[in-house]
Amino acid sequence: MRTIDWIPADDAEREPGRGFIRLVDQTLLPDSLVELDIHDLDVLVDAIQRLAVRGAPALGVAGALGVALAAQNLPADRARQAIAELREARPTAVNLAYGVDTALAALEQGGPPAALDAALRVRDADIAACVAMAERGTDALARLVPDRPALTVLTICNTGALAAVEHGTALGVVAKLHRDGRLVRAIACETRPLLQGARLTAWELGRMGASYDVIVDSAAAITLARGGIDAVLVGADRIAANGDTANKIGTFAVALAAARAGVPFLVVAPETTIDRDTPNGDAIEIEDRGGAEVRFFHGVRVTPPDATALNPAFDVTPADLITAIVTDTRVIDVAAGDTPAGDTRA
Repeated sequence: MRTIDWIPADDAEREPGRGFIRLVDQTLLPDSLVELDIHDLDVLVDAIQRLAVRGAPALGVAGALGVALAAQNLPADRARQAIAELREARPTAVNLAYGVDTALAALEQGGPPAALDAALRVRDADIAACVAMAERGTDALARLVPDRPALTVLTICNTGALAAVEHGTALGVVAKLHRDGRLVRAIACETRPLLQGARLTAWELGRMGASYDVIVDSAAAITLARGGIDAVLVGADRIAANGDTANKIGTFAVALAAARAGVPFLVVAPETTIDRDTPNGDAIEIEDRGGAEVRFFHGVRVTPPDATALNPAFDVTPADLITAIVTDTRVIDVAAGDTPAGDTRA
């Protein structure tokens, strides 16, 4: 199954390059597996903003394919405006901007066919990157936890195939541990307020046949403190040049608890998630999704009618709480002072 892909149109032989985007509507999981066919860019922007498609790598592919879709269907001036709106649909996720910018540069050089070729390269590169991250991640865990042939790991949010195209980032590492017979159990934080862990990660773990438990986010600290967790694996939506990392809200708290418990904390994300133009976590824009997601769940109000709510979608984990950052090309030893920019922190 691919979370997102480009589907050639029936008349693609007559008009090469024509097609549409097909993606899994993640808002309907785990109850229903439904794919959406996206023919209009405004529908894609809506799908991104309501989290029908989400996850940093998948958003990068969505951005690139969205440029190809706009170039195919819209006049040049309207396409440029629509592409700018697409780029800003989720401001914290740097992969979205990367995907848009990559396909847009190709569009400006070679027109719509070049934009589609570039978008498909972004898709294929994501698939390859996830395979490489799984290899590097499992190798890193073998070095960090050498006395445990099989591991119990804790994760937050959803970083599996649903967050990418096929394999996933942090959950891709978990999947490889499971395939290799090196996974004892996965502990999935529910990930409030939209339960990406309870709904999506649990669904993926069940499909792969892995043993797992779901815990409420506030149980992560005591779960780590009691022992039995060998490593924490998380994804990232943006990694600053100094190693500070933005990820789903709640990640910072898990990192604090892991540091207290002496448990390795690994960030798994492709190189494209590293933003060298962002010097540190203070410069990362944190998206607030509005209070309704906190005040209501599945249309049912769970607070007093006049309650207000804050709803930051992400938090920033400082680099000094991160053991290592695993990308598709390298393992950055953050605990030793290395940074994504290639220098050593003072």
